Amino acid sequence: MADDRKAFLLRADPLLWKDIESWAADELRSVNGQIEFILRDAVRRRRKSAAGTVPPAPSGDPPAAA
Repeated sequence: MADDRKAFLLRADPLLWKDIESWAADELRSVNGQIEFILRDAVRRRRKSAAGTVPPAPSGDPPAAA
């Protein structure tokens, strides 16, 4: 089965990269897997927010900035 995922270049601040790398290690994911997890969660939240309900953050997420 072919991998239909889209590949792209991501430029990230080194400190952000270290934080994501550490977070990924804590959750036993690769950095790529962690970034995909973060993006999927953000899209899910946006969809729910557009529908009028904002779900609680899953465990392991950093607190939202106020």
